[in-house]
Amino acid sequence: MDYSILLELAMIIFLAKAFGILSRRIKVPQVAGEIVAGLLLGPSVLGLCTANNTTEVFAEIGVIMLMFEAGLDTDLVKLKKSGAKAFSVACIGVIVPLIGGFALYGAFYGFSSPPSKEFYTALFMGTILTATSVSITVAALSEMGKLGTDVGTTIIGAAVIDDVLGIIVLTLVVSGAGGEGNVGIVLLKIALFFAAAFAVGSAVHKIVVWLEKKHPHTQRIPIYSLAFCFAMSYAAEQFFGIADITGAYTAGLVLCTIRSNSYVEKKIDISSYMLFGPVFFACIGLKTDLSGVDPSILGFGICFIIVALITKVIGCGIAAKFCGYGWMDCLRIGAGMMTRGEVALVVAQKGLSEGVLSSVFFPAVIMMIIVTSVATPVILKILFSKGEVD
Repeated sequence: MDYSILLELAMIIFLAKAFGILSRRIKVPQVAGEIVAGLLLGPSVLGLCTANNTTEVFAEIGVIMLMFEAGLDTDLVKLKKSGAKAFSVACIGVIVPLIGGFALYGAFYGFSSPPSKEFYTALFMGTILTATSVSITVAALSEMGKLGTDVGTTIIGAAVIDDVLGIIVLTLVVSGAGGEGNVGIVLLKIALFFAAAFAVGSAVHKIVVWLEKKHPHTQRIPIYSLAFCFAMSYAAEQFFGIADITGAYTAGLVLCTIRSNSYVEKKIDISSYMLFGPVFFACIGLKTDLSGVDPSILGFGICFIIVALITKVIGCGIAAKFCGYGWMDCLRIGAGMMTRGEVALVVAQKGLSEGVLSSVFFPAVIMMIIVTSVATPVILKILFSKGEVD
């Protein structure tokens, strides 16, 4: 074992907490401070820590636990009520950024028609922008006590649907560019996942309810619940090609109506808050290396960030307006969908491996991820401070 990882974890946890406290004092969500802490420790500034295999495993566990908590904290009645709204927000919130990224690349490097490589590169830049990393938004909403509101529920529901739509779009683009993606198989796997989740979830829910009656408020219930979360995360990613965080959120939904809901969430939150959560948010900064940014790509990168922010606000906001929300809530929903994270990275890396995306654009993607990750919780804090929310 390389014991230097212990020193890295010590620095990450200490600085993430210190910056989190500082963020709260200046009235900024603490997740923004934790991301900045990672940026400071990473290769862009001090170079004291790296996003190695161990920290990435900790970070992945962190985001899984965060989404599991989000599922536990979900009001199932409100989720069912906002299901159609969330679907509309997700659909328009994918289409508008896709068009925006495609148009931006064309404006800088010229428009091409299929089946040229340039056409699919432009389409891939738009595909990167379709992704929503809901974990940062979940943490910000939870910190403000807005996670269970109608607006918060719509954002989370839309982001989960957004994740599924993003997989379909990615498969379509890779398939069209000459990859091996099969859209029909992807759609079938998605349908099978939700069918399996419903069947398994119903059985697990009954078992947990029985355990509650037999052993109320014992630690075995949170332990079994966490095991179920990890099992669902594994199954989603390994067998159905869906993000593990979708499996974790689904596991939370299965257990959100049990009597021990708050007890389970409290126990899970201890590990998440102290260790895995800070490492996850800091890891976003650790993965960012701005030292090698090519000046020639800087202009495109700045515009890429602007388009990433605006297209989600416009697309999701317009859809929310058609669903009957007020303008302030439309802005909140749009802002909540702005953040990109590990999903955008995965999409970009897929583009590199398929030869659709050149490595020269990778710094622009990294800059977009870090800016949207820091800006989203800050903007949400400002918007939620203005007036009431349902």
